[in-house]
Order: sequence, then C-alpha cells, then structure tokens
Amino acid sequence: MDLVALGPQLYLLRFPIGQAYLWRDGEDSTLIDAGWAGSAAAIETGLRDAGLDPTRLRRIVLTHAHRDHVGAAGELADRFGAEILAHSLDSPIIRGELPVPEPDLLDWERPLYEHGLTVPVAPPTRVDRELADGEVLDFGGGAVVVHTPGHTPGSLAVHLPRHGVLFTGDTVASVPDVMFGVFHVDRAAALASMRRLAALRPSVLCCGHGDPVTTGTAERLARAAEQA
Repeated sequence: MDLVALGPQLYLLRFPIGQAYLWRDGEDSTLIDAGWAGSAAAIETGLRDAGLDPTRLRRIVLTHAHRDHVGAAGELADRFGAEILAHSLDSPIIRGELPVPEPDLLDWERPLYEHGLTVPVAPPTRVDRELADGEVLDFGGGAVVVHTPGHTPGSLAVHLPRHGVLFTGDTVASVPDVMFGVFHVDRAAALASMRRLAALRPSVLCCGHGDPVTTGTAERLARAAEQA
C-alpha cells in the first residue's frame, strides 16, 4: 500500500488493485473505502509515517460492496473506533447477508474481472449507519451522499461541494483518462449515475481506479459521460 499526499487535506491510498482516499478535517480523518482485507496494519503504518494519527479516524464511508473497497474496513474500525457507513442497498451485501451481485460483463471486461478476483475476499463487515441519497455527513464542510446505482444497487459517491471534490467509487474510472467504469450490474443505470455526477462539475475527481483528476476535470467528466 502506498500513501500519496494530494493536498493538505486529501490523501490517496493505492493498492495493487484499486484505491481508497483519506480526507482530513484538522486532526480528524475520514476514509472513503478501505482497501484490501489484511491491509489494516499497513494502512496504520502508512498514516503514522505521514504524520497522521490513525486514532483520529472517525468514519469509513464505503462506496459499494466490492472486496477491494470493503476489505480492511472492519479491522480498521475495530482498531480505532471508527464508524462504518454504506448505502442501505449494499449494506446487506457488506454484512454477508446477501451475495455480491454478478456484473453484466462485456467480452473485453471478462479477463479484467478475473484479474480483479485475485484481490482477497472481504470478510463480512458491520455497517453502523445506512445511508440514503442526499444525506449530508459531518466532514469536508458538508459531504453529500449521492446514490449512484448501476455498478452495484447501493453504489454511492461522496461530493464535497465546498472543496469541489468528488469521490465516485467505481461508477467512473480514470484509466488512462476519465471513462465509464466497468463491471456494472446494470449498465444503463450506471450510465445515468455517471451523467448525474458529471452535472456536479467537480474540480477534483477521485475514482476507485486510476489517478485522481485535477485539471479540466468537469469538462473531461462531462465529455466521458456523453461518449459512454
């Protein structure tokens, strides 16, 4: 796991497949997604090496139920007393009460999907708070939950309007440029969700896969949504 500072408040946690983000408000922090199962110790070490206090981790917001996003959430929450939040439709999947829904794969996506399954399976993980579209969370000057169904039924994005930052989960990717994500259970719904996100016109785009986008962001996202 590599920890990359993107700014004074925003950090990228990069894993061999996928990534998570950390947002700081003073000494308190919020994780958007949690990386791989078994990586909690590496995450703690990375935070401490960067001068961050992992005991000030207040919440972990899961954008959806896939293993590369949920993996370390339970262990991190147990270590540091953080709250785990997820959309109500994906929460039963995260808790292990329902199976992970199978994506509707295009032919070219199949080898990529098989590669993604090499990520360790996430253990059943508690969800302390179930979220709904439009809720405002107490970080980042008011973080708005945006329900983005399609990648999974309960996929969500997190928008920080005050900072122009948008965490998209896997609805949008940036590999190599801004693009429609892959492995959706409902492609039409996911595309509608992407176009809703484009209407937010963010200045910083933080996707689940690919480098953060910080230049021409709103235009690049809108163009990708139109062309998808």
